Parts: sequence; C-alpha cells; structure tokens
Amino acid sequence: MFSKLLCSLILFPCISLFSQTVRHPVSSPYTSLGAYSSSQSDIFSFSGNPASLAELKNSSAGIHSERRFLLSELNNYAVVAGLHMKTGSFGVRFGYSGFSDYNETQAGITYARKLSGNLDAGVQFNYYAIKIAGYGNSSTINFAIGYMLHITDKIHFGMQAYNPFGGKFGNNEQEKLASNYSLGFGLESSSKFFVSAEIEKEEDLPLNVKVGFQYKFLSQFMVRAGIVSETSNAYIGIGFTVKSFRIDVISSYHPLLGITPAMLLLFNFKSIEH
Repeated sequence: MFSKLLCSLILFPCISLFSQTVRHPVSSPYTSLGAYSSSQSDIFSFSGNPASLAELKNSSAGIHSERRFLLSELNNYAVVAGLHMKTGSFGVRFGYSGFSDYNETQAGITYARKLSGNLDAGVQFNYYAIKIAGYGNSSTINFAIGYMLHITDKIHFGMQAYNPFGGKFGNNEQEKLASNYSLGFGLESSSKFFVSAEIEKEEDLPLNVKVGFQYKFLSQFMVRAGIVSETSNAYIGIGFTVKSFRIDVISSYHPLLGITPAMLLLFNFKSIEH
C-alpha cells in the first residue's frame, strides 16, 4: 500500500501538468554513455542519440531491466536490437514502465548512417502510450533527430532534438509530451578510458548536466560511473564480456529516494558483409 502511494506521488506531477515529462530509466545515463564515442558505443547508445547507431560495428541485441527505488510498481524494461548494413544501421527499441494501475509503453524505430567520413546522422520515430486506471489510455507519435561530428578519432561532439513539435495526448490534445534537446561531448583518451559530458534541456525543466566515464581495467571487464545534476543521482556499474556476450550489473543512488538496481544483457552477432 505504501509503495503504491509513493508511486502515485512520484507520478502525479507528470499526469497533472500540460507538458508530460519524458520518462527515462534511472540508469539511462549508464546505458547511453557510449553515445558520444566511436569505439565504445554499443546497441544501447542510440537511446542517447540516434546518430550513434551509425557507429554500430555488428548487428546486436540487448535487454535492460531496473527496479526504480526498489519499488515493483516502478519496474522498467527495455529491449533493443540493431542491424548493421553497408547502407546504414537500423535499430528498434521497446520499453515498458509502471504497473497495472499506471504504465507507459514506448516503441521506436531508428535509422542512422554516415554522411561523410566524420559526420553521422540518425532519425527515430516513436510511439508513446500511457494507461491510467479509471482514466483510460492515450497515445501519441513523435520523432527525434540527431547528429554526430567526429572531430578527431578521439574527440566527438553531437546534438539531439527529441519531439521538437507534435506529440500531443488526449481527445482535445491539451497535454503535450515534452520536447527535449541535448548537446554531448566525448573524449577517448585511450582505448581503455572514455569520458562523456552532456547538457540536456527538457521543456519546463532546468538545465541538466550528465557526466560519466568508462574504464576497461581488463580486456573482459569495464566499469562505468557518473552523476546527473538535475536529481543529484549517481550511478556505477561493472560489465563483464565473454565471447559475444556482455552482462552489466548497475546501481543508481538518489539522495532522497534511495537505490535503483539494474541489469543489462547484450549480445553481438558475427559481422556479416552485405
């Protein structure tokens, strides 16, 4: 009973405002950390910027799951898959968060490709649905566009616009999914160490800064950690790779709401020439 009450308090501001906050997993800064990189990106990176899908080296798939603040009512699941081809890369993503009385579903398809030797571009089309017990269902369609500039082999810069217009809910379309804009920077100081910083501006919210790093202390092991300024949320995770599989164990900490455990499983298919 208490967990459902707390869940309602967390979700209520998002239901009552005219601008519906975009729902992200608490550990999304971890999963999308490789977006502003060419050698450290993976299939989850395009959730941070659709253009990063152009850097996909192999077709791959992954699953991510988290229990937000240890509440089963705030479970979050995501399934992603990407197909690498000479003409570009295609990606799909399906996400679900919430419980029977309130839940959100997201589905998207992404296409990205290299426009030149140092410029990537990507576009993503999304379906976003909300279900509230006693109020019914509502859904909308939106899109995102992103660019990535590889200034050198080690320095990368990118930008993304999510839902710049459209994305309205309800019969009277009085509630709109928030627009979100971001600028990101990545520095690969070596094959083992990578650092990323991102400035994000969501509609009706203050600027949010995300800073994180990745360090491969062994060929099979890596650690990622970082912080998000908007919520003072910190995260850390360890990834283990064996052959084509990678499994990450992640933990995020909010100073008021506590711990969010998460797990990620990734599989890379063998490279196929098309």
